[in-house]
Amino acid sequence: MSQPLMPMATAVWLIENSTLTFGQIARFCGLHVLEIQGIADGTVGQSSVGIDPTANGQLTWDEIHRCEKDEAADLKLSEGAKPIQTRTKGPRYTPVSKRQDKPDAIAWLLRSHPELSDTQISRLIGTTKPTITAIRDRTHWNIANIRAQDPVALGLCKQAELDEAVQRAADRLAKQAARSGDNKSETEAEAEADAPATDN
Repeated sequence: MSQPLMPMATAVWLIENSTLTFGQIARFCGLHVLEIQGIADGTVGQSSVGIDPTANGQLTWDEIHRCEKDEAADLKLSEGAKPIQTRTKGPRYTPVSKRQDKPDAIAWLLRSHPELSDTQISRLIGTTKPTITAIRDRTHWNIANIRAQDPVALGLCKQAELDEAVQRAADRLAKQAARSGDNKSETEAEAEADAPATDN
């Protein structure tokens, strides 16, 4: 489904100016419902200023009212509204104001999700492997001031992206464990086959 321009700012406005459910807002803006909950609680997007989607032609009040009356209904962009462009593969752009938060986010991911690979962390928050290694080894130049913080709360990635990365890491580890178990079974079988027979 097409998403509005500036999803976070649109979500902020909808939370403040409508009685839509968190699920409806999340689906329309392409955000995780926990992100919407965080915005409402003031723990996510604290610096985001709401943008009225009815003023820029993304939504109409009739559409908002229609969905307020039916929690199962999904908001639809107005005809002719320009949908948000999907991000192409490549380095994730991080606003200058948030770049100093990256080390804190890396520290949180290393502590809370050690199953994530360096490549996954790099893609999630747009950092480099040397930086990740330096923080893991505590050789980062600013290690004394790094405080682990959730990258979703910092606005560096979406909850859905983090959940997907964690699930992929779990799937990878499960496959590795399965392969390891198979190899162990084969080795034990070979050892039993090579063992000399004993008389009872």
